[in-house]
Amino acid sequence: MSWIKAAFLTGVLSSMMVNFTPDSMAAEWAWGQGRGGCQRGDRLNIQDLDMSPDPLVEGQRVRAWKVRVDFSGRRECETDILVREGNNIVGHARNHKLRPGVNEVEIPAVESFRYTGREHCFNVQVDLDGSRQQVDAARRFCARQRTMWSMREADDRGRTQYR
Repeated sequence: MSWIKAAFLTGVLSSMMVNFTPDSMAAEWAWGQGRGGCQRGDRLNIQDLDMSPDPLVEGQRVRAWKVRVDFSGRRECETDILVREGNNIVGHARNHKLRPGVNEVEIPAVESFRYTGREHCFNVQVDLDGSRQQVDAARRFCARQRTMWSMREADDRGRTQYR
């Protein structure tokens, strides 16, 4: 008789585990998928991308990327923001809250990234509905080596620093 009780109890507990585990995991999944996460319909535009420090000597580490993102949504949303050079991720901010309007975001640079060669061009990606999408920008963002590496442009000179 005790083996029947043990089998019955095992069946009840295993069915509870099968039924309730997906529900508990769904709450975390839903946060990034619509309850606060940025969605595909949200309009984003990169206004500017800079690095800090700027300028820097070849071989010197980039400390941070400074991105100005225009978000045309009607509510805050949370997303991952990546700075990429080709297939390489050179900066990554996790769970950053974007507010409607212009957002100035400082993204930590990847420790191993260093400038070599003549020119490096970058793009910005965000997580929309669980997939990474490149954000539209009016121009290309490139660093060029003159005597030192710099991403500054003529209109950057008079602009105030990010806070």
